Amino acid sequence: MFTYIAKRLAIAVPTLLVLIIFSFLLMHAAPGGPFTQERALPPQVLANLEAKYGLDQPLWRQMASYIRGLISAFDFGPSFIYKDRTVNEIIAQGFPVTLTYGGISFVVAVTVGVTLGVLAAIFHNSWLDYLAVGVSIGAQVLPNFVMAPILLLTFTLWLRWLPGGGWEGGQWQYLVMPIIALSTSFMASIARITRSSMLEVLNSNHIRTARAKGLPERKVILRHALKPALLPVISYLGPTFVTMITGSVVVDIYFSTGGIGKAFVDSALNRDYAVMMGVTILVGTLTVLFNLLVDILYAWIDPKIRY
Repeated sequence: MFTYIAKRLAIAVPTLLVLIIFSFLLMHAAPGGPFTQERALPPQVLANLEAKYGLDQPLWRQMASYIRGLISAFDFGPSFIYKDRTVNEIIAQGFPVTLTYGGISFVVAVTVGVTLGVLAAIFHNSWLDYLAVGVSIGAQVLPNFVMAPILLLTFTLWLRWLPGGGWEGGQWQYLVMPIIALSTSFMASIARITRSSMLEVLNSNHIRTARAKGLPERKVILRHALKPALLPVISYLGPTFVTMITGSVVVDIYFSTGGIGKAFVDSALNRDYAVMMGVTILVGTLTVLFNLLVDILYAWIDPKIRY
């Protein structure tokens, strides 16, 4: 297992380096810049700004300087648009917010989705199966950009039960609607994958053998069926978790949470290279990390993968 993990880590480091290089080149290849707004600046002012942030240097030297600062001090540099803030400060302010509601949404989506999928498979073609499938299909066709305004109309404007936006330190009444909006569609996908995988496992030979030996149905499900049935679900959970904890632009905009998703979109519109690079590297690092965890879980559940 140690060799397996070491190989995955050896692949992760060059993957991140390639991500940084390609992101840096693509961002600087896009037309425009952080200081070329609708109102053109005087040439001398523009030259001074580019000299201050090192944008007048050759591209390879900018990239080398950026990577050197990233490796030595994990410093993403200053923001080009927000003059009094660094990228590290912007991420430190927005990422905990996104991590909070994204992490809770992930737990809710996995718990409800796996439970619905398992129950639908166990009680196949019963009213419970039809109910679980109906809930999953209904949730699948309501992505967060549809669910968010529906929640605001229902619970804020009509019923007046919940505040329409804000964060206030993560109080529960400010968390309810972002969690529902973010977790609904993912919960539906997890339930669908779990149901299909569980049905396939329940019809396999080793389950028939376990039942033929007279084992209780609960032990057959929990000990022999659930573990292999979760393999496709686990492969889906890696990128899903990263997607949920790195921010939803829709959730941030509709509910004014102050998460990192909106900061990333604003930086792209404003050509704020430093913020775009910082969030891209953060998302890439988390993606590599959680895919590594998924690989380890896969190898733990199915020892054949280690070989």
